[in-house]
This record gives sequence, C-alpha cells and structure tokens, in this order.
Amino acid sequence: MNIGVIGAGVMGEALISALITSGVRPADITISEKRQERVDELHNRYGISSAAIEECALRSDVLLLVVKPQDMATALSEIKVSLRPETLVISFAAGKRIDFISAALGTANPVIRVMPNTPTLVGEGMAAISIGDGVTPAQATFVREFLGATGKTVEVGEELQDAVTAVSGSGPAYFFLFVESMIKAGMELGLTEEIATTLTVQTMIGSAKLLATSQKSPTTLRENVTSPNGTTAAAIASFNSADIAKTVREAMTAARNRSQELA
Repeated sequence: MNIGVIGAGVMGEALISALITSGVRPADITISEKRQERVDELHNRYGISSAAIEECALRSDVLLLVVKPQDMATALSEIKVSLRPETLVISFAAGKRIDFISAALGTANPVIRVMPNTPTLVGEGMAAISIGDGVTPAQATFVREFLGATGKTVEVGEELQDAVTAVSGSGPAYFFLFVESMIKAGMELGLTEEIATTLTVQTMIGSAKLLATSQKSPTTLRENVTSPNGTTAAAIASFNSADIAKTVREAMTAARNRSQELA
C-alpha cells in the first residue's frame, strides 16, 4: 500500500511517524512539500520519498491531506486530475466537510475526515474520525489502526466534528494558556520562573495521570483536594466568582462557531 502525505509540517511529520510505527514501510510513503529543506530533513530522518503533488496523488492508495483549511481548495484542485478513483482521501483540516472535499474533487473517492490535536506529536493525541460514503471496512480499519499509534481515537458523526474541534482539537491551547497563567501567578507570589514552571507542569502531568487512571470523576477528584475552608476552597471560590464555567463554555462555543465558518 502506497501512502501519500500532502503537507509535511509538524502534524504531517507526526502522522508519518505514526504510519511507520503502525507498520507502514518508509519506502511506501511519499510526501509533497514545497520547502526543499523540509523534504531533505524528513527524507534523512525517516527514509521516505517525495514527489510533486500530482505525482504524489497518482501513486497513492491512501492520501493524507494535512493542509491548512484555507489551503484545502487549492490542494484539491491540484490533485483531482491525477487521483485514482479507489484512493482513500483522509482530511485533517479543521472545518472542511466531506461533501466539500468530494465536490471539489468531482470524484466518488472514499473520504474520511479526522480532527487530531497536537499531543499527537508525543503519542498522546486525541483523534476523532468521521467516515464518508464508499469507505470500505478495510480502509476504515487501516485508519483506526494507524491513528492508534498517535494516541486515542473515537468515531463520531460528521455533524459533531465542530464540537470535537472545540473540545480536543483546540483544547491543548486552553491547557497551555492555563499553565501560562499559573506560572505567571507563581512568579508574582515570589517564585522563580524555573521553580514556578516545574511546579505547574508536574502538577498538570500528575493530575492528568490521576484523572486517566483513578477511575474517579473530575468532580470527585476536585472534591478530594478541597477541604472545607481550606486553601483550595478559597481558590475554587475565586474561580467560581469569576464564573469559570461560563468563560469555558463561551470559549468553546466560539471555537465551534469558527469551525463551522471554515466549512
């Protein structure tokens, strides 16, 4: 099976690594990337080949589109003349619907839409897949298995992909913003940046692991830390007075709405 990857940025490289981890031979992976220095870098690192976008599409049994949403229409117009009808097309672009991709291609190629996130880079990603018409069971299994090398996957109806984008696609940035704020607050309380960073990052790592392994709800874990009239209770009261739930809800709704606008 020949795999093509259009777009070899950070996410593209993470997917190349996942393909190889899942058992795809580097010799069977072809990338199309405009930056020659990036092509050389990935060739030296993984032993994969490269080709012009039309040739990459022609070679591929499976074609990964790892381009920005605003670049998707251009990429589709460049590959449609050389794309073989049985080739599985997998889109990793936020907001772009399966029917948009099919219409732009003007073909009946099977299409799967995926919303990944950046922890894919360290094998702890979260990917949601939506399967279009004409995708064979073998093709769907291949996608689930290779994405399994990037972290966890779930399957959702395409109408829920905008909500997925708001939760997990954009979610790492919410987490990083909160970490930034905790580090700054720790420094204002007298800690050095190095110590504030170490304390915050390890606290986040430990809390995430506890949440993932304890089989307890986040509500229960929060309550376990929060003694009545204690320090944590004072902090939680401050968050609640600022209506943190409303802030999070409004932020995620804004992300969902922007994903819909990108369709």
